[in-house]
Amino acid sequence: MKLEIARALFFVGALGVTTAAVAAWEQPRPTVFSKAEQGGLCPLPRMAKPGHLKAEPDHDLLLFLFGMRQGLRPFG
Repeated sequence: MKLEIARALFFVGALGVTTAAVAAWEQPRPTVFSKAEQGGLCPLPRMAKPGHLKAEPDHDLLLFLFGMRQGLRPFG
């Protein structure tokens, strides 16, 4: 097989793979949710208060990550 034919087949194959990847790539679009549209979603329990939903850092995890980072340093 000639080198020009092999290059052309490779180029056509690469374009085909790229086209299939672009066609299959679905990027989510920004949307606005309203209460009317949330009919199918599970609501929060009545006993849940907004104060309980705040995320707080896990200090044990932060300490673990700091210790792991210290272990990666060279001894010299």
